[in-house]
Amino acid sequence: MSRERGRPRTFDAELALDRAVDVFWKHGFQNASMQELTEAMGLSKPSLYAAYGDKEALYLKALERYVAGLIARHAGALNEEKDGRRALEGFLRSLASMLADPALPGGCFIINGTADSGGSTMPEALEQALRAALQGTESMVLQRLLRARADGQLPPGANAEDMAVMFSSLIAGMAVLAKSGASKAKLSSAVGAVMAAWPEV
Repeated sequence: MSRERGRPRTFDAELALDRAVDVFWKHGFQNASMQELTEAMGLSKPSLYAAYGDKEALYLKALERYVAGLIARHAGALNEEKDGRRALEGFLRSLASMLADPALPGGCFIINGTADSGGSTMPEALEQALRAALQGTESMVLQRLLRARADGQLPPGANAEDMAVMFSSLIAGMAVLAKSGASKAKLSSAVGAVMAAWPEV
Protein backbone atom coordinates (compact mmCIF):
# COMPACT_ATOMS: atom_id res chain seq x y z
CA MET A 1 0.00 0.00 0.00
CA SER A 2 1.33 3.43 -0.90
CA ARG A 3 2.47 5.53 2.08
CA GLU A 4 0.85 8.61 0.55
CA ARG A 5 -2.33 8.80 -1.50
CA GLY A 6 -2.50 10.98 -4.58
CA ARG A 7 0.21 13.12 -6.05
CA PRO A 8 2.97 14.17 -3.64
CA ARG A 9 3.34 17.89 -3.05
CA THR A 10 5.87 19.42 -5.38
CA PHE A 11 5.86 22.95 -3.98
CA ASP A 12 7.75 24.64 -1.18
CA ALA A 13 5.07 24.96 1.52
CA GLU A 14 7.00 27.54 3.56
CA LEU A 15 7.80 29.71 0.55
CA ALA A 16 4.17 29.59 -0.56
CA LEU A 17 3.07 30.62 2.93
CA ASP A 18 5.55 33.51 2.92
CA ARG A 19 3.94 34.71 -0.32
CA ALA A 20 0.51 34.49 1.31
CA VAL A 21 1.88 36.58 4.19
CA ASP A 22 2.87 39.26 1.67
CA VAL A 23 -0.58 39.32 0.07
CA PHE A 24 -2.44 39.54 3.38
CA TRP A 25 0.10 42.03 4.73
CA LYS A 26 -0.52 44.33 1.75
CA HIS A 27 -4.29 43.92 1.38
CA GLY A 28 -5.66 42.60 4.67
CA PHE A 29 -8.04 39.65 4.90
CA GLN A 30 -11.11 41.13 3.25
CA ASN A 31 -9.37 42.72 0.26
CA ALA A 32 -7.03 39.83 -0.52
CA SER A 33 -8.68 37.83 -3.31
CA MET A 34 -8.28 34.10 -3.78
CA GLN A 35 -6.98 34.83 -7.29
CA GLU A 36 -4.19 37.01 -5.86
CA LEU A 37 -3.36 34.35 -3.28
CA THR A 38 -3.25 31.46 -5.73
CA GLU A 39 -1.15 33.45 -8.22
CA ALA A 40 1.30 34.60 -5.55
CA MET A 41 1.59 31.12 -4.04
CA GLY A 42 1.79 29.33 -7.39
CA LEU A 43 -1.09 27.02 -6.49
CA SER A 44 -4.49 26.15 -7.87
CA LYS A 45 -7.46 26.67 -5.55
CA PRO A 46 -7.86 22.93 -4.90
CA SER A 47 -4.16 22.63 -4.05
CA LEU A 48 -4.32 25.65 -1.75
CA TYR A 49 -7.36 24.27 0.08
CA ALA A 50 -5.74 20.86 0.39
CA ALA A 51 -2.52 22.27 1.82
CA TYR A 52 -3.77 25.11 4.02
CA GLY A 53 -7.54 24.95 4.35
CA ASP A 54 -9.88 27.80 3.44
CA LYS A 55 -9.00 31.51 3.27
CA GLU A 56 -9.61 32.00 7.00
CA ALA A 57 -7.33 29.09 7.91
CA LEU A 58 -4.66 30.37 5.53
CA TYR A 59 -4.84 33.84 7.10
CA LEU A 60 -4.36 32.38 10.58
CA LYS A 61 -1.32 30.42 9.38
CA ALA A 62 0.06 33.56 7.72
CA LEU A 63 -0.46 35.58 10.91
CA GLU A 64 1.32 32.92 12.97
CA ARG A 65 4.23 32.93 10.55
CA TYR A 66 4.44 36.74 10.61
CA VAL A 67 4.42 36.83 14.42
CA ALA A 68 7.08 34.12 14.64
CA GLY A 69 9.28 36.04 12.19
CA LEU A 70 8.66 39.30 14.05
CA ILE A 71 9.83 37.75 17.31
CA ALA A 72 12.82 36.08 15.69
CA ARG A 73 13.97 39.29 13.99
CA HIS A 74 13.29 41.84 16.70
CA ALA A 75 12.90 40.25 20.13
CA GLY A 76 16.65 39.68 20.34
CA ALA A 77 17.15 43.44 20.49
CA LEU A 78 14.66 43.54 23.35
CA ASN A 79 15.89 40.64 25.45
CA GLU A 80 19.61 40.27 24.87
CA GLU A 81 20.62 43.85 25.70
CA LYS A 82 21.15 44.15 29.47
CA ASP A 83 20.36 47.86 29.69
CA GLY A 84 16.60 48.32 29.64
CA ARG A 85 16.57 51.69 27.93
CA ARG A 86 18.93 50.58 25.16
CA ALA A 87 16.92 47.36 24.81
CA LEU A 88 13.64 49.20 24.21
CA GLU A 89 15.24 51.73 21.89
CA GLY A 90 16.98 49.02 19.89
CA PHE A 91 13.71 47.08 19.61
CA LEU A 92 11.78 50.13 18.42
CA ARG A 93 14.43 51.15 15.90
CA SER A 94 14.57 47.59 14.58
CA LEU A 95 10.80 47.68 14.09
CA ALA A 96 11.01 51.11 12.44
CA SER A 97 13.49 49.75 9.90
CA MET A 98 11.18 46.86 9.05
CA LEU A 99 8.04 48.96 8.89
CA ALA A 100 9.61 51.41 6.44
CA ASP A 101 11.50 48.81 4.39
CA PRO A 102 10.56 49.47 0.73
CA ALA A 103 11.14 45.79 -0.07
CA LEU A 104 8.25 44.80 2.24
CA PRO A 105 4.50 45.39 1.76
CA GLY A 106 4.51 48.36 4.15
CA GLY A 107 3.45 48.92 7.72
CA CYS A 108 2.64 46.00 10.00
CA PHE A 109 0.66 42.87 9.09
CA ILE A 110 -1.08 42.98 12.49
CA ILE A 111 -1.98 46.68 12.44
CA ASN A 112 -3.02 46.52 8.78
CA GLY A 113 -5.18 43.50 9.57
CA THR A 114 -6.75 45.18 12.58
CA ALA A 115 -8.06 47.89 10.26
CA ASP A 116 -10.37 45.19 8.85
CA SER A 117 -11.84 44.45 12.27
CA GLY A 118 -15.51 45.19 12.73
CA GLY A 119 -16.39 44.51 9.10
CA SER A 120 -19.29 42.21 8.36
CA THR A 121 -17.04 39.80 6.45
CA MET A 122 -14.22 39.69 9.03
CA PRO A 123 -14.51 36.38 10.92
CA GLU A 124 -14.51 36.69 14.71
CA ALA A 125 -11.70 34.14 14.99
CA LEU A 126 -9.42 36.40 12.96
CA GLU A 127 -10.30 39.47 15.03
CA GLN A 128 -9.48 37.52 18.18
CA ALA A 129 -6.17 36.33 16.73
CA LEU A 130 -5.20 39.87 15.74
CA ARG A 131 -6.09 41.21 19.20
CA ALA A 132 -4.02 38.45 20.79
CA ALA A 133 -1.06 39.33 18.55
CA LEU A 134 -1.31 43.00 19.55
CA GLN A 135 -1.53 42.07 23.21
CA GLY A 136 1.44 39.75 22.80
CA THR A 137 3.65 42.61 21.65
CA GLU A 138 2.52 44.83 24.51
CA SER A 139 3.08 42.00 26.99
CA MET A 140 6.60 41.41 25.67
CA VAL A 141 7.41 45.11 26.10
CA LEU A 142 5.87 45.13 29.60
CA GLN A 143 7.95 42.17 30.72
CA ARG A 144 11.11 43.93 29.59
CA LEU A 145 10.10 47.10 31.44
CA LEU A 146 9.39 45.15 34.62
CA ARG A 147 12.83 43.56 34.30
CA ALA A 148 14.40 47.01 33.86
CA ARG A 149 12.61 48.27 36.98
CA ALA A 150 13.73 45.22 38.98
CA ASP A 151 17.31 45.86 37.80
CA GLY A 152 17.15 49.45 39.05
CA GLN A 153 17.13 50.91 35.51
CA LEU A 154 13.76 52.57 36.15
CA PRO A 155 12.68 54.42 39.29
CA PRO A 156 10.83 52.13 41.77
CA GLY A 157 7.64 54.13 41.23
CA ALA A 158 7.76 54.02 37.43
CA ASN A 159 4.48 52.70 36.01
CA ALA A 160 5.63 49.93 33.69
CA GLU A 161 2.07 49.21 32.52
CA ASP A 162 1.53 52.79 31.35
CA MET A 163 4.93 52.81 29.67
CA ALA A 164 4.09 49.57 27.84
CA VAL A 165 0.90 51.18 26.51
CA MET A 166 2.91 54.21 25.39
CA PHE A 167 5.44 52.09 23.50
CA SER A 168 2.70 49.93 21.97
CA SER A 169 0.88 53.06 20.82
CA LEU A 170 4.10 54.27 19.23
CA ILE A 171 4.51 50.97 17.38
CA ALA A 172 0.92 51.17 16.07
CA GLY A 173 1.40 54.79 15.04
CA MET A 174 4.66 54.02 13.24
CA ALA A 175 2.92 51.19 11.39
CA VAL A 176 0.19 53.51 10.14
CA LEU A 177 2.72 56.18 9.13
CA ALA A 178 4.85 53.62 7.31
CA LYS A 179 1.82 52.26 5.44
CA SER A 180 1.19 55.79 4.17
CA GLY A 181 4.80 56.10 2.97
CA ALA A 182 6.65 57.64 5.94
CA SER A 183 10.42 57.24 5.77
CA LYS A 184 12.63 55.36 8.20
CA ALA A 185 14.11 58.72 9.26
CA LYS A 186 10.66 59.99 10.26
CA LEU A 187 9.91 56.86 12.25
CA SER A 188 13.33 57.04 13.90
CA SER A 189 12.64 60.62 14.97
CA ALA A 190 9.44 59.44 16.64
CA VAL A 191 11.39 56.73 18.48
CA GLY A 192 13.89 59.31 19.70
CA ALA A 193 11.14 61.62 20.95
CA VAL A 194 9.42 58.86 22.91
CA MET A 195 12.66 57.54 24.37
CA ALA A 196 13.33 61.02 25.75
CA ALA A 197 10.43 60.36 28.13
CA TRP A 198 12.31 57.46 29.79
CA PRO A 199 12.36 58.46 33.48
CA GLU A 200 15.70 59.13 35.11
CA VAL A 201 16.69 56.89 38.01
